[in-house]
Amino acid sequence: MAFLLPLLFLSLASSAAACDRCLHHAKAAFYQVESDGELRGACGYGNLTLGLSNGYFSAITATLYGHGAGCGTCFRVRCKNEAMCNKEGTQIVVTDGNESSQTGLVISKKAFSEMALSGKGELLIIEGVVDVEFKRVPCEHKDKNLMVRVEEMSKYPTYLAIKLLYQGGQTEIASIEIAKVGESNWAPMARNYGAVWNSKHHVPDGPLHLRFMVTSGFDKKWIETKSVLPIDWRHGQIYDTGVQINDLAKESCSNDQCAHQHWA
Repeated sequence: MAFLLPLLFLSLASSAAACDRCLHHAKAAFYQVESDGELRGACGYGNLTLGLSNGYFSAITATLYGHGAGCGTCFRVRCKNEAMCNKEGTQIVVTDGNESSQTGLVISKKAFSEMALSGKGELLIIEGVVDVEFKRVPCEHKDKNLMVRVEEMSKYPTYLAIKLLYQGGQTEIASIEIAKVGESNWAPMARNYGAVWNSKHHVPDGPLHLRFMVTSGFDKKWIETKSVLPIDWRHGQIYDTGVQINDLAKESCSNDQCAHQHWA
């Protein structure tokens, strides 16, 4: 009967790879304070958080936060208390990492109450902490292109730090490279923290363009901009990359964790 073992292994491997969207489970709470001055999430969005997420923002488990790779990603979350919560749930944008051992998610009060059945939003708020299930979904930003904000730590023209805004699709940005427009001598950037990246070497002179390596399917791909930063780029300014990221990254999970099968 030993010949059955390879077949059994292949069957299990095939089952694990058969699902490309995982369903996660955790406890969720909500932010007690949400004013612009108090939003200091690890992604570094600061007072841009509310506009970026339309008020639907969240801190997420360390695993999914991924040292900042999860910044700007989107999830649909729903409460599992059927007596109090609806089946549609709410959609959030990741703006922070959550290190708590008590909850996996901390979401905005606006998103938290949206999980409730009609008329039970206040009751859900009083509940405070609820069991939830959540899955990765594409981010949609109403026709907004990917934007680049030059951070205050930048020192023109030799050191550049940028923050990425309005990342679309269902992707993560794995790496960024920068070059002078019209040239292909690409220089790598490094993740500084959260959604902020900085130059590792001398910044090229002249107008600059970027290319982003994003997760796509089960692989990665490069997306290149034509022109992003003008020759006189300045900190505090936000520049339009002219590209929208619509790719869908896939996951590998077992059938008992498959969102396709267990989210109805």
